[in-house]
Amino acid sequence: MHNLLDPAILFFLFGVLAGTVKSNLEIPPAISRFLSLYLLMALGLKGGFALSHSGLTPEVGASLAAAIALAVCVPILGFLILRRFVPDFDAAAVAATYGSVSAVTFVTAVQHLENLHVAYGGYMAAAMALMESPAIILAVMLANLLRQRALATGTMLAQSNGAAVLGGGTPMARVPLGKVLHESFTDGAQMLLLGAMVVGLLTGDAGKAAMQPFSGDLFKGMLSFFLLDMGLTAARNLPQIRGKSPWLVAYAVCGPVIHAGLALALATLLHLPPGNGALLMVLAASASYIAVPAALRYAIPEASPSLYFGLSLGVTFPLNILVGIPAYTAVARMFLG
Repeated sequence: MHNLLDPAILFFLFGVLAGTVKSNLEIPPAISRFLSLYLLMALGLKGGFALSHSGLTPEVGASLAAAIALAVCVPILGFLILRRFVPDFDAAAVAATYGSVSAVTFVTAVQHLENLHVAYGGYMAAAMALMESPAIILAVMLANLLRQRALATGTMLAQSNGAAVLGGGTPMARVPLGKVLHESFTDGAQMLLLGAMVVGLLTGDAGKAAMQPFSGDLFKGMLSFFLLDMGLTAARNLPQIRGKSPWLVAYAVCGPVIHAGLALALATLLHLPPGNGALLMVLAASASYIAVPAALRYAIPEASPSLYFGLSLGVTFPLNILVGIPAYTAVARMFLG
């Protein structure tokens, strides 16, 4: 209940309500983009300041290693489960979406921990950055293997949009992995996050004091404004999941819980503190709705965007914001405290 009374969460709920009743309230795309960049820059600075203060410790290494392990295991596990219910290309796309992370979910979790005065490592922002790309890379590699298999067997590649491509005649072109890697690692949002971390690391306490009005005082208000926009967007994407398999909706609800459980097991094994464990659980349970869907439209055109985008933004994101973050935090404090 305390989480629901947080101003940022209340603005998210207000956005969901406004979107549900089809209000013409909207945040201009340019403003929305600015808000997301602001949050990433502020988060990166906070992480850099914290890392400058703590230095590179075994705890930092363990947290980052756990993040990378999850970024590889979650999409593989997701694909093995989802291919039982949807075509392989759709399974790869949804698995990649849930194998990557949501920056806004992470930022909201950070604010929740600060509200509860739970300590966490600012370097967990680097963990978030590291978890962004592996799922995309795995999905592209898997899609290329599926295309090669279809070409070798002369089968037809069924596409979710109703079209089809003959495997023995004119198959979909193989997507160059190098191009996807370049776009993944040079994505503007990710580069801004890492660049801000470097700035925070180099400037330390002096930089923290100088940037406090920007990265500290404004943060809560900017987050509230952005969550209002996300509430509007989430409500307007709910219709995309109508008519989808109930197994997919079940995965969108239960999959993040399983992923968070894997993160908790790793955090317990590595003796991570409660704050870091909670953030690791939130990252594992989140799903990308910006970077990965944008990459998948090019990398796996055979998959249905309404499927992976609708599930992540229409189902998983609201559940994580309203229920997941406080639940994962409580569990992490219980088992790791």
